[in-house]
Amino acid sequence: MAMAEITVYGAGAFGLAIAWECVRRGAKVRVIDPFGPGAGSSGGIVGALAPHTPENWNAKKDFQFRSLLAAGAFWAEVQEAGGLSAGHARDGRLQPIADDRALALAKAREVSAAELWEGQAVWRVIPRAEAGDWAPVSAMGYLIHDTLSGRMHPRQACDALVAAIQAKGGEIVTEGPEEGAVIHATGWWGLKALSEKYGKTVGNGVKGQAALFDLDRSGLPQLYADSLHIVPHADGTVAVGSTSEREFDAPDTVDDQLEAVIERARAALPELAEAHVLARWAGVRPRAKSRAPMLGALPDADGQFIANGGFKIGFGMAPGVARVMADLVLEGRDGIPQGFRVEDNL
Repeated sequence: MAMAEITVYGAGAFGLAIAWECVRRGAKVRVIDPFGPGAGSSGGIVGALAPHTPENWNAKKDFQFRSLLAAGAFWAEVQEAGGLSAGHARDGRLQPIADDRALALAKAREVSAAELWEGQAVWRVIPRAEAGDWAPVSAMGYLIHDTLSGRMHPRQACDALVAAIQAKGGEIVTEGPEEGAVIHATGWWGLKALSEKYGKTVGNGVKGQAALFDLDRSGLPQLYADSLHIVPHADGTVAVGSTSEREFDAPDTVDDQLEAVIERARAALPELAEAHVLARWAGVRPRAKSRAPMLGALPDADGQFIANGGFKIGFGMAPGVARVMADLVLEGRDGIPQGFRVEDNL
């Protein structure tokens, strides 16, 4: 049987994850990105793998839930193949509870999570004191603790995927000829090009700015406070982000908006007050019109496929996206969830 040939444009979270899934199934894969792996928003620093709330269940939430559960085995196999770690761990998450209404809602979700998360993870309300020093400020003195949330380091994850793909014989190049089926995973620039092609807004880019602190809290839960992700990485750093900027002049520069994020993070978590900022980062994340990932065949082009729109959940969705796209492209099996299809954005 002839080896399937796949060309992937874009060496970000979706492109590399799909390439890995295809090459591990025996396909001949070439990834083309003129800027190199992780050059866009996938080369960031935050890496919060956080679930949607356990209520009003739908196809998007279920897909993300199963992708988060699959992440451990996915990243372990990537590391085994290529020898590099993505910095993944399912260390959970803490969130402060602001008022009585939020407390009642959190307790209701405790019940719904027991059913919807199928016993694979828990969502519970705990006293702030139970979390020790690594706890965000909470007006009510209570926190939400969930054990489904995970983290990984985006830049390291891109490097790990590249090493794994190459170890299996796949190519990562800046230019080259197309061979076989073509998957376009080209981020916000790809959404912009599709919008121009179809004469309508298919999606756009949302800029994010984030900071990396010199503080070793590896193994502790990530925090979500004041609309910020605070993520302890395995390498002894803590990432904080991000802004969400619909309008911007420069895609990769930081400004005063990031300084405001840093101050909010320090207010939410006193442990950050004296920590040194090691790095500041900015990038633009692809947001499809549907706000869900945009997956499937391009309607008017045989052998051409789209995988885009990861926005803030790209790495969390990556194991699931890789699986359904490989199923579709290699085997013709369409398991793309309702709401995720290319047509949902056209």
